[in-house]
Amino acid sequence: MKQGCIFCGIIAGAISSSKVYEDDQVVVINDINPKAKVHLLILPKRHIDSVSELRDLDEQLMGHMIFVAKKVADEQNLKGYKLLLNVNKEGGQVVFHIHMHLLGGGPIKLSEC
Repeated sequence: MKQGCIFCGIIAGAISSSKVYEDDQVVVINDINPKAKVHLLILPKRHIDSVSELRDLDEQLMGHMIFVAKKVADEQNLKGYKLLLNVNKEGGQVVFHIHMHLLGGGPIKLSEC
């Protein structure tokens, strides 16, 4: 956990959120500023600032995040959806804790995810 990181606070339970799914590696929450009817965030419990900071040992975790996205999308009855990772400030990343957006259920406003 990284002090001052909002997602680490959510994962630790210090900041309230509406959890959709949780296992030993990730937490899935509803985005507080949704860009689609369904807009979820898949958060790894281990703090990693950005995709650009990934190391070889993170490969399994990133694969797990995609499989969790599929599982949650199935539970939400989404027939189609988008998965999005913003990388660094220049790539639109606002919170510097890796997170994957799962968007679906209708029109998606991607200008500010």
